[in-house]
Amino acid sequence: MKFPLPDGRVAVVPSVLSADFTRLGAELRRVRPHSDWVQLDVMDGRFVPNISFGPHVGAAVARASGLPVDSHLMVERPNRLVDAFAASGSGLITVHYESLGALSAIRKIKALGLKAGLAVKPATPLAGPLRLLPLLDLFLVMTVEPGFGGQKFIRAMLPRVKAVRAAITKSGRPVWLQVDGGINADTAPLAVKAGADSLVAGSALFSAVNLVEFTRALKGSRGGR
Repeated sequence: MKFPLPDGRVAVVPSVLSADFTRLGAELRRVRPHSDWVQLDVMDGRFVPNISFGPHVGAAVARASGLPVDSHLMVERPNRLVDAFAASGSGLITVHYESLGALSAIRKIKALGLKAGLAVKPATPLAGPLRLLPLLDLFLVMTVEPGFGGQKFIRAMLPRVKAVRAAITKSGRPVWLQVDGGINADTAPLAVKAGADSLVAGSALFSAVNLVEFTRALKGSRGGR
């Protein structure tokens, strides 16, 4: 499925990690009308301590959601997994700057005709990752330490979001600026005001009593920018 380009609106992206896996298909159908794409958090137990999904789950998510899929590879050696997740239906694959062979993985993703994203941990200086901006379709500023859902948003990351937004604007390229970690109706306006236009929401989204109101609050965050 074709991946959307930035168009001035705020994109809401559910993190599948927070869904109820006893009823995954129903969960994905429930959030579909309120979402722009879905994120699959892939963890190998090495780059981060948790272990999550393989490409077969990515294929199931793509079928059940009917939405574009971003496979966020929180893995030590992403280059080894690019082909498998490309074949599973991912339209965008995001790798971590801190992983081994990140640049090679990004080039491979692009060679396959997919969109490429780069994620950066909270403590990683931005100078190196920003040099890769000409190759990217999405830049992900982590607002928690990657590896587990349900963590608290780190407000000290907001100046980093602003710095990346300035770099994207200067580049003139259509690159999504995504934040991931602790996003809810209270923190979303802060992230958007800092320059984010893609919000990954996990536990707060899947536990929302009223998805219409919750996603409206996130998408309406641009009003505070």
